[in-house]
Amino acid sequence: MIDFRYHLVSIVAIFLALAVGIVMGTTLLQDPAIDLAKRTSAELTNTNTGLRADLDTLRGRESGNDALITALTPDLVAGDLTGQRVLLVETPGSSATVREAAQQALTQAGAEITGPVTLTEKFLDPKGTGVLDGLVNQLKPANMVFPPTATSWDRAATLLSAAFVTPDQAQANTPNPATADVVSSFETGGLLTIDGDPVKRATLAVVLAPEKPYEGESAEVQAGALVSVAGGLDLAGKGTVLAGTVATPAAPGDPIAALRDDGEVSKRVSSVDTADMPAGRVAIVYSLREQLNGRAGQYGIGKGASAMLPTVTNATPSPTTQSGS
Repeated sequence: MIDFRYHLVSIVAIFLALAVGIVMGTTLLQDPAIDLAKRTSAELTNTNTGLRADLDTLRGRESGNDALITALTPDLVAGDLTGQRVLLVETPGSSATVREAAQQALTQAGAEITGPVTLTEKFLDPKGTGVLDGLVNQLKPANMVFPPTATSWDRAATLLSAAFVTPDQAQANTPNPATADVVSSFETGGLLTIDGDPVKRATLAVVLAPEKPYEGESAEVQAGALVSVAGGLDLAGKGTVLAGTVATPAAPGDPIAALRDDGEVSKRVSSVDTADMPAGRVAIVYSLREQLNGRAGQYGIGKGASAMLPTVTNATPSPTTQSGS
């Protein structure tokens, strides 16, 4: 018969064996585990140091390239837009710094700048389409007809574009008598603000996209509204470029991505997703010059871009009677 003392000795022996195993295992594994951790840490440190060095090198190269393009921009764009008036359109979230740099490049190209016209958040608010429709119906000329599929922003863009741009060089720098009260009414309604005298019509337009894609449940609709604006300006003038910065990752609220996904509008309206770079400003000028030749393209480094810059050609302005690009 196995007595209590035997049970006690057996239990003590079991726990003693476990304790010895743990001690031996820890002792045997301690040095290899620590060595492996040290080697891994050293490798990660070396990799991180190498990546930082690569990043510093790339930043230095980019800074040098930017400085070179900035210095050469006056020569690269000289005379490309002489005689053209360019309307600048700012949108909710667009960068004043990008606008000022683009304006400088356009001026160096010989263009006369009108605006900027700044669209407000109220203009893009899907809940405010009733206000847009009411103003359009009240202010549109009798001969202005919209397609049955036109959205509220399509209609508003058509009306505003008639007030801001013209394809006729002879009518540039003059107001459109058929849309005399349009801009002031939209301004009174809190849908836009203006600087300067943009009602003295331009021939070309640059719409500045927001720095970051719109977010929220209305983001895709807001991006589409800006595509409508760009498309309307293009049809009413000699050409339009939608310019901004590349969105990483691409998002539904990115107007440039929305434009490039629109097979119809992207055939007419150009886009540049590097407007925050000196090369991107040159691309804006070249894209407008390409628009004068009746062509469009998508340029930059983001999804849907076909090249960094348009092919360099001599501008041959479209006939003054031709509408759109």
